[in-house]
Amino acid sequence: MTTTINATALELLIVEPSSMQRKIITQACETLGVHSPRHAEHGTQALIGMSQHRPDIVISALYLPDMLGTDLVHSMRTDPATEDVAFILVSSETRPQALDPVRQSGVCAIVPKPFTTDQLAQAINATLDMRTVEPITDWDMDLEELKVLLVDDSPHARRSIRRVLEQLGLHHFIEADNGAEAASILGDTMVDLVVTDYNMPEMDGKALVEHIRHHSWQTSVPILMVTSEQDVSRLAAIENAGVSGICDKPFDPGTVRRLLLRALSSD
Repeated sequence: MTTTINATALELLIVEPSSMQRKIITQACETLGVHSPRHAEHGTQALIGMSQHRPDIVISALYLPDMLGTDLVHSMRTDPATEDVAFILVSSETRPQALDPVRQSGVCAIVPKPFTTDQLAQAINATLDMRTVEPITDWDMDLEELKVLLVDDSPHARRSIRRVLEQLGLHHFIEADNGAEAASILGDTMVDLVVTDYNMPEMDGKALVEHIRHHSWQTSVPILMVTSEQDVSRLAAIENAGVSGICDKPFDPGTVRRLLLRALSSD
């Protein structure tokens, strides 16, 4: 049975150089009830099309004739007109070095190629969930009063997680580009929650967690790690360092919500 999607009145733009792959993605979208998606064969054409008609979601291949999907989403994120347009990557690529840059750019979901209609539906639903996150109401503290330190070397990734946290009810943010900058901020600024990436220059997320737990005057502050790291041993080391929760990047808003409530409740 094919998974249904939460909305059908969507404007989709499919960016795919292969006519066969465009047809496959289009047919899957139409099966899900999303009809007549627009098409682009390369990144420049997609960007021009978006400037004329803003889509709700872009579904793109990684390897395009004139640029990478990573370059496409980066261009989207640096243009105020398209910075909030959702981006789903469809790719057969599995190498972390190829996928990590697009994860850092604020991608909403990554779908393997070849894919099933269910997998595409789940990606679209996850993307829609990121746009309509229900605020946290089942907690007895005013979330607007909480001060959150966001740590990530990608401004696009920070903006993406910040948008979800704002929808959950958090509104007071301090941002840092890496662990070293975050450690400096924590030296003289009290925060209620740290949300950090793992792979960063200067000081990575694991080193930041260890610094907070062993050398900071805020040793008990909840720490949520949002990371694209897939290495099991590294993830285990992060857990042992003392994080309150780990969430994948691209992240699921429901998971962020659960981890956030658990982290704050254990504080």
